[in-house]
Amino acid sequence: MRIRLTIPLLVIVPLVLLVVAAYIQWALLGLPALPPSRQAFVKTMAPQGFPAWLRFTHYINFFFIILLIRSGLQIFVDHPRLYWNVHCTPGTEWLRFTPLEVPKDRVWTAKDDSRYLSPWIGLPGYRHTVGMARHWHFLSVLFWVINGLVYVILLFSTEQWKRLVPTTWQVVPDAWAVFVHYATFHLPPELGFYRYNALQQLTYFAVIFVLAPLAILTGPSMSPALTNRFRWYPKLPGNRQIGRSLHFFVMCAFVLFIVVHVAMVSATGFVRNMNHIVLGTDDSRRLGLFLGLLGIGIIIVVNVFANWLAWRRPRAVQHLAKAVVTPAMEFLLNNAAPSAEFDRREISPFLWPNGKVPTSKEWKTLAAENFKDYRLKVNGLVENPAELSLDDLKAMGVKRQTTLHHCIQGWSGIAEWGGLPTSELMRLVRPKPNARIVVFYSFGEGLEGGQYYDSHSIANLRHPQSLLAYEMNFKPLGDLHGAPLRLRVENQLGFKMVKWIRSIEFVESVESIGQGEGGYNEDQEYFGELANI
Repeated sequence: MRIRLTIPLLVIVPLVLLVVAAYIQWALLGLPALPPSRQAFVKTMAPQGFPAWLRFTHYINFFFIILLIRSGLQIFVDHPRLYWNVHCTPGTEWLRFTPLEVPKDRVWTAKDDSRYLSPWIGLPGYRHTVGMARHWHFLSVLFWVINGLVYVILLFSTEQWKRLVPTTWQVVPDAWAVFVHYATFHLPPELGFYRYNALQQLTYFAVIFVLAPLAILTGPSMSPALTNRFRWYPKLPGNRQIGRSLHFFVMCAFVLFIVVHVAMVSATGFVRNMNHIVLGTDDSRRLGLFLGLLGIGIIIVVNVFANWLAWRRPRAVQHLAKAVVTPAMEFLLNNAAPSAEFDRREISPFLWPNGKVPTSKEWKTLAAENFKDYRLKVNGLVENPAELSLDDLKAMGVKRQTTLHHCIQGWSGIAEWGGLPTSELMRLVRPKPNARIVVFYSFGEGLEGGQYYDSHSIANLRHPQSLLAYEMNFKPLGDLHGAPLRLRVENQLGFKMVKWIRSIEFVESVESIGQGEGGYNEDQEYFGELANI
């Protein structure tokens, strides 16, 4: 692991200084007095205890956040580098969870850079299982958000908000007084069943109303559909990669909170605290402990089952996500037609290569002759099948756009693309009324062997930023990035943008191609058809 020291120092140094200040105050002035309202009179104040709805949503939150963290870690290590810039040039990352430097003496793709993560930690674990990890992440986040909305609505529909939301700035000095006690290992009385102390109140408030919204808002900042439609959205955090880094920080903060929270629950009366949150009673029976441990056991079993499903029944998980997540995301993102463009001065100095450069004799022969004999075959459900040379495509008109590329693995980059709008190609070949899907076949092979292919809806290819690109950064496409022709569909992730295009076929549905899931990665690696986030 490599990390630039500036970042951890900005986090660690203030915490160390706070602890040092607490010890200095204790040594020179003694322990500060705790607020009396949190001690002597606390049992006369309302609200008291934890109602059933709060205990239930607390458990559901814990259930899904474990799945979120494990699947999120798996997604992260597929490109184990974090940046402050959108260009993702090797060497500019502020955090690198890999010992590997990008070699300069050979081609090194983004898939080569992905790292192993044990299934004890990641969901599902092992190398390059980002498609399956995304299914679990999106399934979990959907129900986590729904549970959170139910919690917030019920919180403000009852008096429970009073124990959580600060109503006076006095909470700040009160919280400091409590912190001095904790930092110097003088634990104050634990009366959380009746009223949180000031430090607990600030902490829980921050987790619910700062960390959770940050997690929800920074996730979509990595969506190609949103960022290439609303360029202002990723600018809220700064850029797409800052959003990804902040998303990682939020995950780390949740992990830290869970560890500290569980430690404090154990240290301040584990049996009694378990009764608080499991049974809603303030006593020392062991029933709450047993039921709580049973609940934790269920979460462990579900996580083991999730790993088993990911490896033994991946198609079932893929189809579950398609049935549950896809309709929700389509409702939110399908109308976000891409339009955002960048200044040419913002073009990235490096764009990660990905995929296997074709090795077939046919492609090598065409490449050796600068693709002068290349012919793009367009057939299927069209009224006017065609075979088009590069010169034919160029004669039909050229559009240039400078856009942000989003890889499913997490990296990004800006490039200028020139080519024929796919809407113009469709104007020439005239799709038949029953044509709904356009399939792009590559000269290249997929990771598991066999021809690479992917598909798009005709509606998506009518967007102005959908191109058959034959230029990149004012030059003909290079071999690494898809020569002689590649697809650009700017509201989609990179794996949908087929490189080294050999032919195009118009079909009625994806069921007629490959294994019926929509593309090579969808068929072989269980990627989701949802590629706009």
